[in-house]
Amino acid sequence: MQPWFGDAKLGIFLHWGIYSVDGVAESWSFFDGRVPYERYMAQLDGFTASAYDPEGWADLFVRAGARYAVLTAKHHDGVALWDTAANDLSVVKRTPAGRDLIAPYVAALRARGIKVGLYYSHLDWSHPDYATVRPEGQDPAERGNPFSMPAVGDESPERWAEFLAFHRAQVRELLERFEPDLLWFDGEWERSPEQWRMAELAEEVAALSPHTVVNGRLTGHGDYATPEQGVPIEPPTQPWELCLTVNDSWGHQPQDTRHKSPRQLVRIFVETIGGGGNLLLDIGPKGDGTLLPEQTERLEALGEWTAQHADAVYGTGRGLPHGHFYGPSTLSADRRTLYLFLFDRPNEYVVLRGVRNAVRSARVLGGDAEVRHERVGGLGDVPGWEYVHLGDDDLDPLCTVLALDLDGELDLYREHTRD
Repeated sequence: MQPWFGDAKLGIFLHWGIYSVDGVAESWSFFDGRVPYERYMAQLDGFTASAYDPEGWADLFVRAGARYAVLTAKHHDGVALWDTAANDLSVVKRTPAGRDLIAPYVAALRARGIKVGLYYSHLDWSHPDYATVRPEGQDPAERGNPFSMPAVGDESPERWAEFLAFHRAQVRELLERFEPDLLWFDGEWERSPEQWRMAELAEEVAALSPHTVVNGRLTGHGDYATPEQGVPIEPPTQPWELCLTVNDSWGHQPQDTRHKSPRQLVRIFVETIGGGGNLLLDIGPKGDGTLLPEQTERLEALGEWTAQHADAVYGTGRGLPHGHFYGPSTLSADRRTLYLFLFDRPNEYVVLRGVRNAVRSARVLGGDAEVRHERVGGLGDVPGWEYVHLGDDDLDPLCTVLALDLDGELDLYREHTRD
C-alpha cells in the first residue's frame, strides 16, 4: 500500500463508455435483457467524445478536493477506451471518437498532481472466449446467462486459456502505457480466484508496476476493501474505500435526477473518513464527454466545504470508536487534535465521553472562533463528560466541525466501571 492512498480521502469515479450515448445502464442493460445486445452495441456509432475536456475534468477534481480519480478504461461490455492491440473492440477502432481517451486523461491528472486510477473489468461479456467455463461447483445442467456461461457440453478450458491470455495482454497494456497509480479491478465474481489465476496476476502487476495500488477485487491479493453504496456500520480495520454514486446510477442516465444534496454528500464523506476510509464519488459523463451541471455543482460544493475544514480532513486518521461521541470524528496525525463533526443543530451543547485528556481549547473550524467548554463529573481514573457549548451563529449549514486541542496524545477510557 502506498502512503498517498490513506491520505487522499476523496477520489472521483467516472463511468464513461458507449452506454452513455442512449443513457442505459452500463453493460448490465443487455446482460439483464433490458436492451438487446445488438442495440446496445449500436451505441458505438454514436460515441463521439466531441466535447471531451480532460483538463476541465481535472480542474473540477481539484476544486472538489479530490486527490485521485478512477476512469472506466473497460467495463463489462468489453469496449476499451484506449487503443488496445489485444482485439478490435475499442473506441479508437469502432467509434467516431477515433482516438485514445485514456492518455489525455492521464496527462491532465498528472499535470495537476492528481493520482491516476484506471478501472478494468476482469470479465468481458463481449469476448467470444469468455463464456467457455463455469464457476467451480456450479451444476453443469444449469444454463445460466449466455453472456457469462457456456451451454451444456460447450465448455472449453482451451478457449478459457485464450481468454486469460487476452485479459493479461490488456492489463499489461494499461500498466506499461499509462503506469497508473491505482488499478481498480471489477467483475471477479463469475469465476473463482483459481480460475482467474489471481495469484499469478498479482505477481505480474507487482513486477511490472510495483508502485500501483490495487483494490480488493484482485481477490485475495488486493491492497484495500471496496464496499459500495453504503458506509459500513463497523468500518473495516484494513484500508478501505466507499464507492458511491452522486445520484442512483453509475453512468449517465438522463432519467435519474435523484442527485444527493451537498449536505448528504458531506455527511457521507465525513462518516467515511471518520471510519478511516476514502470516498470514491462517482459521476457519469455524457457520450460527448460533457458533465452534468447538477453533478459539477455538487462536486464544487463538497470542495468548498472541504477547503474550509481541510485540517479535519487531510492528514488525519480514523476517529473515535462508537460511544465516545454521537457523530463522526477524525484525529490529527500527532494524535493531539480531535475533530468532531456535527450534522444537526445541538441543543445548547455537545458532549464528549471517555477521554482522559484535558481539553486545552475548543474552536469551530473554518472561522476558528473559540467556544466555551467544561469538564463535568469523573472520579479517579474514570473521566467525566466534556461539554462544548455552541450557539446557532457557530454552525455551518452543511456540517459544523469542532477542533479540540488535547493536552497530549489521545488517551481513551474503555474499561467498565465498578459493579
